Amino acid sequence: MTALFVALIAVGAFIRVPLPNCPFTLQILFTTLAGIVLGSRLGAASVGIYIVLGLIGVPIFTSGGGPGYILQPTFGYLIGFMVGAYAVGRIAESMEKLSFKRLLVGSILNLFIVYGLGMIYLYFIMNLYLGKPIGVEAVIITCFLIPVGPDIFLCAVAASLGKRIVKELHR
Repeated sequence: MTALFVALIAVGAFIRVPLPNCPFTLQILFTTLAGIVLGSRLGAASVGIYIVLGLIGVPIFTSGGGPGYILQPTFGYLIGFMVGAYAVGRIAESMEKLSFKRLLVGSILNLFIVYGLGMIYLYFIMNLYLGKPIGVEAVIITCFLIPVGPDIFLCAVAASLGKRIVKELHR
């Protein structure tokens, strides 16, 4: 199952809507599902394996791959995917019976972790490394306000699918 989620996360990177500095992909759906279905450790591990594969040169990130990708403005989102998958996985593990409402709350917490780490990383890489100044307001508008609506919808999809998948796996 971990390998399946590594593959789904990679595929999710290529199903994207380009936005300035912050491409919108289906990765949030698959990384959230990884946490819900696999649990905190394996969910985070599946994202970690995806990141390692990309960093060793497999072109599975939204803009390629290789060790230099660490200096891409969007690399912080990848870190956020791993931390967020762990967080939503912990929430799912803490439930005796999965509820859509709690999975949705966990999914949205995951989303805020991803956005928080992603925007902070982007801000510092753009301003300190790339020398392309960007203000906090611009980061919030282009990397949060614009893409957050579709991602909240994907959180609801992940909570619903995750509940069904876990139920089926535990039959």
